[in-house]
Amino acid sequence: MSFEDLGLSAPLLRAIADAGYTAPTPIQSQAIPAVLTGGDLLAGAQTGTGKTAGFTLPLLEKLASAGPAHPRVIRALILTPTRELAAQVEESVRVYGKYLSLKSLVIFGGVGMNPQIDALRRGVDILVATPGRLLDLHQQGEVNLRHVSFFVLDEADRMLDMGFIHDIRKVLAILPPEKQSLLFSATFSDEIKALAERLLKSPRIIEVARRNATADTIAQKVHPVDRDRKRELLTHLIERHDWHQVLVFTRMKHGANRLVEYLDKHGISAMAIHGNKSQSARTRALSEFKAGTLRVLVATDIAARGIDIDQLPHVVNFELPNVPEDYVHRIGRTGRAGAEGEAVSLVCVDEEGFLADIERLIKRPLPREVVPGFEPDPHAKAEPIQLGRRVLHGAPGARGSEPARSPSPRSAAPRNGRGTPRKADDRPARSRSR
Repeated sequence: MSFEDLGLSAPLLRAIADAGYTAPTPIQSQAIPAVLTGGDLLAGAQTGTGKTAGFTLPLLEKLASAGPAHPRVIRALILTPTRELAAQVEESVRVYGKYLSLKSLVIFGGVGMNPQIDALRRGVDILVATPGRLLDLHQQGEVNLRHVSFFVLDEADRMLDMGFIHDIRKVLAILPPEKQSLLFSATFSDEIKALAERLLKSPRIIEVARRNATADTIAQKVHPVDRDRKRELLTHLIERHDWHQVLVFTRMKHGANRLVEYLDKHGISAMAIHGNKSQSARTRALSEFKAGTLRVLVATDIAARGIDIDQLPHVVNFELPNVPEDYVHRIGRTGRAGAEGEAVSLVCVDEEGFLADIERLIKRPLPREVVPGFEPDPHAKAEPIQLGRRVLHGAPGARGSEPARSPSPRSAAPRNGRGTPRKADDRPARSRSR
């Protein structure tokens, strides 16, 4: 099948060709005709399957065929969980819509409001937004959503993980009841199904990959290692195999910072992205990493959402996630669109329980490979893992967590039910944004 077979117009086909794409991915070949036909859509697709084009292309087609609105008003709203993903989606809108007379805008927290307000006042057809900044600007009367006819909720599972369910409900309450709605999610949990029932009307359901599956193009392996030798082992692997463009995951922001310091000290260029980094610092790190001038990008799970890099060869789990679904999201950064990739996990005795949970989820054992010179101590005892104000027990059979101390209500960070800190910089915060 080709893009010509999907019913897209000449300007879009020209832009697709300019971008170097010749054939649609499975999610694109199913989602594009479904959206063009009309009706709501519930789509299950893993990261890296081409889902962004799966909804941006038909939205552009339908808006262009409807003709310009006078005055120019927001007719399509795309809601994403993070700044990086919002920027990536809006970039796709501009790339594919380059030969159309449609205007798009991305808005998110962490940057000044005034330029966004100015752009909104000049008129926008397609708005890509994170929930917090969207609600901030709507409350100030700067966002008019009364004319929205297309609504996309992207990465819905991550939205819920980050605690955005209340913000999503607020957005739904201010959107017109009559619209075409699309919900994209990597997994179909009970919470996602409940959200879909609230948002979608008799949706068509598309699921292009087995739920919680990992791509066959990703070579996965585990390197057992003592907890205090992980940084040394990572440095060894990067240098020995001459790795470039390595995306490394840590659990916590301060752990990412310490790892960057260690790698820099050992002559490996590295930068970190997480919620405490300014938007300019995050943009610079991503730009240098994509360009190949930065060798290692160290990220937390939430900050890495939206990283879209063709041919990313290596993903390293410096620390295993305590939520097994996050493993699937992490390694989905590599092995995209048929390209081969490698996902390496450095696992100490504290994390063997997490590893067992991951293998249970993906329904396959991960091969273990001890690196010579980094043999783990066979007598090492598992220790609890500190995760913010919680203590995780990741040893086999020691499931669950407990509070490390009793934080005061003022200092306690909002968290979802699984203990993942909710990201603060994209929720409404009146005093912060001004």
